[in-house]
Amino acid sequence: MRLFLALDLPESAREAIAGWRDRALVARDDLRPVPVAGLHVTLVFLGWTEADRVAAVWEAASAAVVGGLASPLLAPTGLVGVPRRRPRLVALDLSDDGGRAAALQRAVSDSLAAAGLHEPPRRPFWPHVTLARLRKGARWRPLEGCPDLAPFDAAAVTLYRSHLCPSGARYEALHRCQLGS
Repeated sequence: MRLFLALDLPESAREAIAGWRDRALVARDDLRPVPVAGLHVTLVFLGWTEADRVAAVWEAASAAVVGGLASPLLAPTGLVGVPRRRPRLVALDLSDDGGRAAALQRAVSDSLAAAGLHEPPRRPFWPHVTLARLRKGARWRPLEGCPDLAPFDAAAVTLYRSHLCPSGARYEALHRCQLGS
């Protein structure tokens, strides 16, 4: 199973971001939008994991989540092509007020590492939402602007299974919990 842990966006923020993105992409056939339900902030990408380890993954991750950590307060700050040199996707960069998303990511990653289920990445955590992917064979043209959206709390952490399909990944929620619960 291909797994990752993510911060879920509140429905109002998800809809506002998707609405802005859809308006920005009206004349863009080079970019394929991520489905609205797929908009999230990845905390830890686990990749291919044996099905019999899912319960252990969730136990370790949820132990970190229910440790009283405050909900991250996030806000859009701009658009970024990823990777920067030859972009294949457009990401919405998010501010992380007080570093709460980074602290949550570190706690979850460390808990999974202590359980022998994950090796933490070397690069620092970057809170962002993938908005669209470049279609195969298309040339990169930057997307301008940024959604005008008030800061929002991302209060739910979900363990997702990613199903890879020719039309793009489809995400299945396996477990979810609210921060501080």
